[in-house]
Formats: sequence, structure tokens, C-alpha cells
Amino acid sequence: MRSYLLSKLHWVQQSSRRHSLSHRSALALTAFSLLATPLSAFAQQRPAVLASPPPVALQPALPLTLPATPQPVGLPRLQAQVSCPALQQRLLAVIGAERSVWSVSVADASGRLLADVNGTLPRIPASNQKLVSTAFALDRLGPDYHLSTRLWRLPDGTLRLTGEGDPDLAVPQLQRFAKLALGAGGGPGVAPGLVTLQLAEEPAQAWWPKGWHPADRAYAYGAPITRLAVTSNAIHDAVANPPARLQALLQKLMVQQGGKARLAVVSATTPLPADAVLLHEEASLPMYGLLSLANTESHNFTAEVLLRQASGTWDLDQARQAATLWLTEQGLPTEGLRVVDGSGLDRANRLTSRMLAALLLRMDQHPYGRQYVASMAIAGQRGTLRNLYVGTPLQGHFHGKTGTISGVRSISGVLDSADGTRYVSAISNGAAAPNTTIGQVLRQAQTAGLCPAV
Repeated sequence: MRSYLLSKLHWVQQSSRRHSLSHRSALALTAFSLLATPLSAFAQQRPAVLASPPPVALQPALPLTLPATPQPVGLPRLQAQVSCPALQQRLLAVIGAERSVWSVSVADASGRLLADVNGTLPRIPASNQKLVSTAFALDRLGPDYHLSTRLWRLPDGTLRLTGEGDPDLAVPQLQRFAKLALGAGGGPGVAPGLVTLQLAEEPAQAWWPKGWHPADRAYAYGAPITRLAVTSNAIHDAVANPPARLQALLQKLMVQQGGKARLAVVSATTPLPADAVLLHEEASLPMYGLLSLANTESHNFTAEVLLRQASGTWDLDQARQAATLWLTEQGLPTEGLRVVDGSGLDRANRLTSRMLAALLLRMDQHPYGRQYVASMAIAGQRGTLRNLYVGTPLQGHFHGKTGTISGVRSISGVLDSADGTRYVSAISNGAAAPNTTIGQVLRQAQTAGLCPAV
């Protein structure tokens, strides 16, 4: 498993748009330096390649999803009426005159709605949208799921590289693919030492959700969403043309290893022949690692990939419809909900704090609930919450997802209190000092004795 560093930036300073690159920065710089290095410099640097198992004829890979999780019959569901007036009054006092721009909901493990301020009013959620994408993906794909990048040999000898958006695809994997491609070689009318290799990719018009602002697309946090994405299509900034970069890297690696390739991009929807042979497969981090990239580091690319893979299609319109249907099937309050992308960078997304609190309650009851909660940042310890609430009762006792885009602050998560678990969601669209208010909301929700268990 490839290791990765957790984000070390304050979530207020690091908006959901500016995800940390962690080890992907180093991988991206490796790829960048590879393109800029003269070929002669690689004379003594040819990497050892692991032995690959014999080719096996396989049917083309289909999206893998688990059977639908039964609806939560008999499990607690979020009630509609507020049941803890003491907490309700405290939250109203915290929000004060800014009530119109805030939505806050707090629930307990029995499904009681302890407090609720504008909980059914749809708001722009920023990166709290990732809580939807990751829950959907974990439920549909399971905790052991990996994204795969595969090298195939077609019946005529042509090779094809297919992918599922592994955010950590980098030079070491490309080196192995290049070596194996040269060994398999061929294609109709191909000269010795020349490999014909197809790269299966999405069309350029599908690389970004339509609502992403053009300015965001130039930065690493707004990198294009593609199937074959070397270092998540980012170096310091976004890579504008991922297939061109990948072709240049593969060509250089093959020259480095004594061969060359004739490369072409084909549609990712081009079917593989039934007798295509799988030559090699590279697996991503397991689902837990992918969830942590999305929820702890707020990595937009990973969240977008998980939405697409969970739905079984890279057609974003179909993927977001599938996610919306899944939320409805969970028995969640979906009035006013609008799923537009998987990461929350699109300002057209709409969620309610009550729906997010209900989602957290539902996922804590889920067979994979522990993995879901463990994927979040931890107050005072990890991820986008690492530098917040240090030395307070919240430290180590709140697992949450932050969200920040211009004018929007959000936080949703699972809070430990002396009176039991609390599921908290707070979203502001236009508040003057949202970070201070969020801290006060969490501390009030944790206060012992306000809402004793019944």
C-alpha cells in the first residue's frame, strides 16, 4: 500500500477548494522532472520490474457494486420535532441575529432531533457534499474495494490501458506498465520494438463538472477528473491536458527502456473484445484510504471518482441521479436536496443540515459505519481539524468533515458527549464570523446534562 501524509493545514486557511497534495506533490514533481530530464540521464536508472503472472483471458471488467443494502427497517430514524428545548435555546443564543444565514441540526443515537435551526432550508454545503459521495461509495462498493488500472492485449496485438481514476497513479506504476507493454509489444504491421498502445479516456468536455468556475479549473483543487490521472492530474497547479501528459510520460519511459510506442487516445466507452487478455493490473489504496483522502484531506478529485464508481457510470448526470436515489432509499429527509457533483466545489449543490445529521445517524448504524466515521478528520489531531480545538473537550472527541468555499462554511460529524453520541451539522451561507460560531455550536452540543438520554 502506498503511504500518504495527512493534511496539516488549518481548515479555515485551507478551503475545500485547496486540497493538500501530500505525497501526491512528490509524485507529481517526479513526473514533471521525468519529462524535463534528458534521456541520457536515465542510462543507469532503469527500474527493476516485478514479475507479472501469466496473461489470463478475462471478460472486460464491469463496475463492481454490492447488493443493495436493505432499507433501515427497525433502526432509529431522525424525528421531525425538536425534543431538547435547553439545547435549542442555547443554539439560538449562539447564532443570534444571524439566524437567517445559518442551518444547524443536532441528533442523538436514538433518532431524537435535539435541536434544529433552519434544518430543512437547503444551503450550499461546500465540502460537506463529500459526506454524501463517500457514504454512497462505501455502501455500494464495500470497504475492500480498490480502483484498478489495467493493461490489456487485444486480439490483434494492440494494447490498451484502462483506468478507474486512481488518485495515486504515478511514475512507478507507469514504469511497470511500460516494461510490460514492451514485452508484450506488437500490433498489426508494427515494427520490432514499437508498441501500439491505446489509452482509454473520457472526452474533454466531461473532465470537469459543468458548474466548476473556469478560474478554479486552473488550480490543483480543480484538476480535471479523468480515468488515467497521473498524480491526480496536478503538479503545483492542474494539468490542463491529462492524456497528452500521460502520452509524453509513457513515451519517455519506453524510450528509457529501449523501445518506443505508437500512442492513441480512445473513448473509455469503447468495449473491450471478449477475448482481450489482461496483462497487468495496478490497484489503488483500499476503500478506507480513498475515503480518508476525500474526508480527512478534502481531496476533490477522489470524491468525484468515488461518486462515479459507486454509480457504475462516469456520466455525471447519471451518477448524481443514482446518489440522489440512494439517499431517498435510506429514508433520509431529501426535500430541497440537489446533488450536482461529488466534491462540493459546484455552488449549485444543495443540502440541509437535517439531512446531513440524519445521514450521519444512518451511517453510524451501517455495517460499515466504523470505516465511515474513521475516515473523517479529528478535532485537534488529524486532517482539516488538526489545529482546531486543541486543549478543549472537543479534542479527540469530534470526527467531522469541514467545508469552505467563498461565503460558505460548514461542518458535520459525530461528537462524543457525556450524554451519548451526537450527530451535528452546521452550515452557514453568508455569516460574518462562521468559524467562531461553529466552535460554539459544537461545545454547546457537547455540554453534559442538557439533553439526557431517555
